[in-house]
Amino acid sequence: MSQLNPPVSTDDHAAGPEDAPVTLVEYGDYECPYCGMAYPVLKALQEALGSRLRFVFRNFPLTEAHPHASRAAAFAEAAASIGKFWEAHDMLYEHQDALDDRSLLAYGHALGLDRAVVLAAFEGAYDEKIRRDFRGGLRSGVNGTPCLFINGQRYDGPVDLDTLVDTIERLGDSYA
Repeated sequence: MSQLNPPVSTDDHAAGPEDAPVTLVEYGDYECPYCGMAYPVLKALQEALGSRLRFVFRNFPLTEAHPHASRAAAFAEAAASIGKFWEAHDMLYEHQDALDDRSLLAYGHALGLDRAVVLAAFEGAYDEKIRRDFRGGLRSGVNGTPCLFINGQRYDGPVDLDTLVDTIERLGDSYA
């Protein structure tokens, strides 16, 4: 079974308490239809588990298959620079059918992100962060998206709410 490498750090985008008993890491691509299907499931999981779950997102844009994935990841990183990563993350998944530059600029405007910051992101301002996430995914054995890790161990089961909750509950009594 694949191990998460590198471990979660302050460089990651995390929602939920740092000391949560369960950390779920997703390597995702904003244009990936499978990530789009997983998105509401992972949101429901966060809701169901509350403070017992820390959710981490790492960029893994599959640019050969998804031409807008890289720009969408750059946009999300630009939003992170003003503390709005999760708002951007949700917006991108909720509008997967519109990830062209014009749409991303409009989303930036809606989030209060300066146009120059979005354009700088398109020019590579956040490429190193995205490459770092991607390389970590490769080291961790990621070969497609979404790819999930639960407490550092790769999870290859179904991505539905009941199965994920059951899997997490099987991690032990320390969770409950």
